[in-house]
Amino acid sequence: MNLPRQAMSMFGLIIGFGLYALSGRLQAPWNSVIIGTVFAALGVSAFLYAKGERWIQVLGLILVAYGVLRAFFLH
Repeated sequence: MNLPRQAMSMFGLIIGFGLYALSGRLQAPWNSVIIGTVFAALGVSAFLYAKGERWIQVLGLILVAYGVLRAFFLH
């Protein structure tokens, strides 16, 4: 069992849900930008976490692409 990795995952979930809840209070373009940034950051962290596991790297790239689309095009 890798406790620091589990603790980082738990803190990441708390931060992600907190940012998602706070972004609902922002005005129209900024809430999508914040949510898109969170998805993109999740994708980058998944890609770096993968360490050679191809399906996790692909998932990370999909999350980054969705985050960019959400931030700039899907309002």
